[in-house]
Amino acid sequence: MSEKTLDAAELRRLTAELLTAHPPLETDRLDFLKARFDAGLAWVHYPEGLGGLGAPRALQAVVDAELAVAGAPDNDPRRIGIGLGMAAPTILKYGTEEQKQQLLRPLWVGEEVWCQLFSEPGAGSDLAALGTRAVREGDGWIVNGQKVWTSSAHLARWAILIARTDPDVPKHAGITYFVCDMTDPGVDVRPLRQITGEAEFNEVFLTDVRIPDAHRLGEVGDGWRVAQTTLMNERVSIGGMRIPREGGMIGPISQTWRARPELRTHDLHQRLLKLWVEAEVARLSGERLRQQLVAGQPGHEGAGMKLSFARLNQEISGLEVELRGEEGLLYDDWTMRRPELVDFTGRDAGYRYLRSKGNSIEGGTSEVLLNIVAERVLGLPAEPRTDKDVAWKDLAR
Repeated sequence: MSEKTLDAAELRRLTAELLTAHPPLETDRLDFLKARFDAGLAWVHYPEGLGGLGAPRALQAVVDAELAVAGAPDNDPRRIGIGLGMAAPTILKYGTEEQKQQLLRPLWVGEEVWCQLFSEPGAGSDLAALGTRAVREGDGWIVNGQKVWTSSAHLARWAILIARTDPDVPKHAGITYFVCDMTDPGVDVRPLRQITGEAEFNEVFLTDVRIPDAHRLGEVGDGWRVAQTTLMNERVSIGGMRIPREGGMIGPISQTWRARPELRTHDLHQRLLKLWVEAEVARLSGERLRQQLVAGQPGHEGAGMKLSFARLNQEISGLEVELRGEEGLLYDDWTMRRPELVDFTGRDAGYRYLRSKGNSIEGGTSEVLLNIVAERVLGLPAEPRTDKDVAWKDLAR
């Protein structure tokens, strides 16, 4: 089906056919999502047969609106955000046809949760210094190492993994990208309790984990380039998510301001107005960034959006705690839990304040993202790097 025939009217017709054949109120949720994927209405800009129709990305909003009016279920995107926002675009660009057919449908419908095995205790900001090793053995690879700050590892069936396959070349050149089955022997997931009391993150130990070569994405040694697709999509998915006006962190404090006039002061009013405007600018900038993604490949501008997201969340949550006074010091639940998702707006002000501290770390630290914006968006001179041409095995550690 060509883009010429895929206008908004045609997509409304196809959506109506889906709803007639699978009435949402009478159809099992998972069955409906599978039917939606098979009809090409999951992500319409993906190719036919992979949940899409090869249509312009902007037309996804047409489908989503029709399904929302009909009361159709969504795929719980917050729960499977790593799969949708990071794994799927990478698989689409670098995966074989067999990998795409095997992985994308269960990923989109939410049958299988994904996680990201990138960061390590000694390779966080300097991710390319990672030391997890993958050694070729027959038709597969034996992987040993440790990963950290892994969201949803306790829920995940699959992981996107980068590992060192050649220690004799510079650090960026000796990395290969894999898909790892988290149920395989040798994968050990351990909780990391955070300041919020929860264990949303994990550390993952990999001991003689065998990954078939058929689960490699991209060429051997080309993993850093593949990982850039993942990382750029990650920053867009974190910093450029679609929200309504007064959505996200600015919503709860705005509601409190309107409902609790006794808490107001002139100084707090001025600060709230400033942050409200900045949040709206960030929201509209995210809309424009998504419009620029019609071709399907994000640029480094996502780093700027993620920077703004982190700063605003921390400043807004701090102001909310201050506005609430003594109430802002209360905390709803310190129970050690392993949640399925991060719920900024469904918890209290204390949770938002504590959890937002991680926003400037996860998805790339703010310091690293500032360098990316400076060098790759603004074109400023790069910082001196003395290890660029040194073999990884010879680096000081």
